[in-house]
Amino acid sequence: MMKQTKDNFQNNAFNYLDQLRSCFTESNISLIKELSDNLLDAWINENNVFICGNGGSAANASHLANDFNYGIGSAKQGKQIPGMKVEALGSNIAITTCLANDIGYQNIYSNQLLVKGNKNDLLIALSGSGNSPNILNAIETGNQLGIKTFAILGFDGGKAKDLARFPIHFNINDMQISEDIQLLVGHICMQWLYKNKPDKGKIINRISLFNNSLFK
Repeated sequence: MMKQTKDNFQNNAFNYLDQLRSCFTESNISLIKELSDNLLDAWINENNVFICGNGGSAANASHLANDFNYGIGSAKQGKQIPGMKVEALGSNIAITTCLANDIGYQNIYSNQLLVKGNKNDLLIALSGSGNSPNILNAIETGNQLGIKTFAILGFDGGKAKDLARFPIHFNINDMQISEDIQLLVGHICMQWLYKNKPDKGKIINRISLFNNSLFK
C-alpha cells in the first residue's frame, strides 16, 4: 500500500511538472522578452511599475515587487545599484480596505492608478481567469492613462486578454499552475535584468548617489 501511494504521488507530481513545462513555448517566451525589455526601459527612465492580482496572485505581486525593487540591483554579480520604482498595489492593507469599503472592491487598483500612474509607467496584472472586475478596471484605467498594460493570464485569458495591450497568455486550465507561471515569468525577467543592469538614462544620477551612500 505504501509503495502504491508513493507511486501515485510521484506520478501526480511529475504530471504537474510536465504540465507546467509544456506551457512555455517560443511564442510566449518572446512575449516575456518584450516584458523584460519594457521593465528595463522603466528602470532606465525611472518610470513606475505597478503589479496587481487577487489571492495568490496578490501574494505573487508582492513577491515580484521585492525582486524588482532590490534583487535586480544587488551586488552578487557586478556592482550594486538601486532597483526600479515598483509597487504591489495590494500591499497596503489600509488603502486596499478603505477603497474596498468606500468605492467597491472592483476599484481598489484602478483608483490607485488614477492617483499614482503616469504615461509610460508599466502595469503587470496577474490573473488566472482574466475576468476579475478589479483587474479589468485596472487595465482599462492604465490604458486611459497611457500606461503600458501587461497581463499574465491562464485558462482562456478571459476579457483581460483582449483588454491588455501586452497579454501574455498561457492556455492552462489549472489555477495553481497559472499562479506558478506568474512567478516563473517574473523570475525569468528578474534574472535577465540582474544580468543586464542599466548604464544609461535617468537612473545614472541615482546610481551615483547610491554608490556614495551607506549601501556602497
